Amino acid sequence: MAEVDLKVGGRSYMIACRDGGEEHLRTLAKHVDRKAEEARAAVGGMNEVRQMLFAALLLADEFAEQAAGVPTAPVDSEVVAALAKLADRIESVADALESGPINA
Repeated sequence: MAEVDLKVGGRSYMIACRDGGEEHLRTLAKHVDRKAEEARAAVGGMNEVRQMLFAALLLADEFAEQAAGVPTAPVDSEVVAALAKLADRIESVADALESGPINA
């Protein structure tokens, strides 16, 4: 039986697994860690137990959507950055329109 050190939610856990299953377990832990980070970013200020609960709920929701055949799209960091830049630009235009004189 092998042991693998997993990092989830900023903590390390030594977990036993079948020989040869280490990489699969690391992949699963990375997925859980991403969901824990999503939970922390979305709600913030929660304790570790609640963060892991929210991560588990996010994973369960993802699983339920996949089981129901709902397509899931991967998050593209370039698209997220472009949308954030666009949102900033829209806000600056809205600010200018609200504060500037209206020329008719």
